[in-house]
Amino acid sequence: MIRKYAKLLVKKGVNIQKGQQLTIFADVEIADFVAILAEEGYRAGAGLVSVEWSSTPLSKLTYRHCSMKTLCEVPEWRVSKMKYVSEKLPAQIHVMSQDPNALASANQEKISRSNIAFAKVMKPYRDAMDNKHQWLVCAVPGKAWAKKMFPEDRTSVAVEKLWKAILSTVLCDEDNDVLAAWDKKNEDFREKCEWLNAQNFDYLHYVSKNGTDFKCELMKESVWCGGGENTLSGVYFNPNMPTEEIFTSPMKGKCSGRLVSSMPLSARGTLIENFYIDFEDGKAVSWHAEKGEETLGKLLTTDEGSCMLGELALVPKNSGIAESGLLYYNTLFDENASCHVAIGAGFSGCIKGFEDKTLDELKEMGMNDSVIHVDFMIGTDDLCITGYKDGKAIPVFVNGKWAE
Repeated sequence: MIRKYAKLLVKKGVNIQKGQQLTIFADVEIADFVAILAEEGYRAGAGLVSVEWSSTPLSKLTYRHCSMKTLCEVPEWRVSKMKYVSEKLPAQIHVMSQDPNALASANQEKISRSNIAFAKVMKPYRDAMDNKHQWLVCAVPGKAWAKKMFPEDRTSVAVEKLWKAILSTVLCDEDNDVLAAWDKKNEDFREKCEWLNAQNFDYLHYVSKNGTDFKCELMKESVWCGGGENTLSGVYFNPNMPTEEIFTSPMKGKCSGRLVSSMPLSARGTLIENFYIDFEDGKAVSWHAEKGEETLGKLLTTDEGSCMLGELALVPKNSGIAESGLLYYNTLFDENASCHVAIGAGFSGCIKGFEDKTLDELKEMGMNDSVIHVDFMIGTDDLCITGYKDGKAIPVFVNGKWAE
């Protein structure tokens, strides 16, 4: 089953092309799975598979012992490496497995400032890669993460339970043709996107009994996307596994009201819990969290665009992940159990005709820009979302599910 999963990530996730380089980002704890994933990459035709390793314990030591100056310096070799990547355009698989709260005790100021320094230097190269290569975010169980989800079980049992849950979310069952199942899933996404794009809404209004009351305008050129997508060269891939969302980028600076979180957010190694954000004139102007408020504040003040929205995403409460009843403490999964939004950068691919536009032109059209893109969940069982076109109200979500 694990090998079947690895094959899915390579063939339908990044859809590796013959001779193309593949880079895997992973924690050293899951080295055994990475070896399987690399083998499947080579079997599918990858020219070279390389791995960018990380280590949560090492990261904690780094933030504890390194000075702010050292942490915020970006050495030239890292810039040269990113330049090389932006030219070679390897497919990239980011495998998540870490403890979602691993860095909660670390110096949050160091984490924030070093992340910002690195992101600012690397942003031009990442922008140059936008829509030009395949990438994928996926997950396998790490021991600490599994115990966070299943605290009453022995570690081995918790890991086994998390493996079963992950495989279920990506339609990877023992008897099914998982590649065909994803073809069907992508077709379902296409049909729903066509309906939303035909409505061409001016704005959406979100209301929930938990306090969410929020309006957000869309660009005239906003396009709803979901499931797989194409690179500019025409390679079809699935950037998230699992995925249940249909999403778009809203008009920058054109929203108001309160959004109340419905699930914890794991960001920068810290859990942010029970929080809300108030928006005026498109910007977050106040916020509060019962836990992790310092981290939330640093996210929202990262740069000029981090206090504005870059994404609106629709996920019904009757999706497979939501119906499992599991809280993953991991945005990749929890965002696919709940409608969500993202602060920070918008998606150029969610703008009609983006292929012929420069980044500056896309920003002039209303796409938000930032060095961050952080999703947080707002979906509830009673969430209602209404779309408005020329003053006419059209139900989109009623009580957490698609209206139609």
